Amino acid sequence: MSMRKKVAALTIIKQKTKKEKSKNNQNAARTRRQRGYQWEDAIVKRFNNTEKWKAFRLGSPSIALPDVLAVNTEASAIFTIEAKSGTSTSLPVPGDQIERCLSWIKTFDIYEKRNVLLAFKFLSKKRIDVGKYENRELREFFKIWDESIEITDCVCTYEGKFFAKTNGKRKELFLKECPMPFKTKQRTNA
Repeated sequence: MSMRKKVAALTIIKQKTKKEKSKNNQNAARTRRQRGYQWEDAIVKRFNNTEKWKAFRLGSPSIALPDVLAVNTEASAIFTIEAKSGTSTSLPVPGDQIERCLSWIKTFDIYEKRNVLLAFKFLSKKRIDVGKYENRELREFFKIWDESIEITDCVCTYEGKFFAKTNGKRKELFLKECPMPFKTKQRTNA
């Protein structure tokens, strides 16, 4: 085979590899979005299956709205919820999403109880490599954001610990777990 044909063949192989990687990345992104939508939908359904709560998904991330809004007019309570779901050992929350939830909560000052909730769902499979998973316990955490804390990027771990991320360093934050009006899959005692 001539050098020209070898170069042409290698070029075709590289192009196919790039297309396959791009398609794999697109599929992975779609899967992550679907997990997020499913988690948001589950939260809304759980609230709506209780007697006094009504909840709504508010739209896509590009609209600058919280993921979920939950209201209990009888108890004068409102939650804006940022929902995160995944197969990793930690789930990040960008600071701008916390800020967005806080601004919405401040708008509804007619409610006595106003909280930003960060809802985390760690799926029952843990990603260990590309396309490889191991089984683990499904865990959910509903953390109440403390408004006295400076807003920054944060991360929740599979163990339920919460950390601020500043300049590449983690500092543990102690956020209260919110008692939910429905059954959750919280960590069992180990």
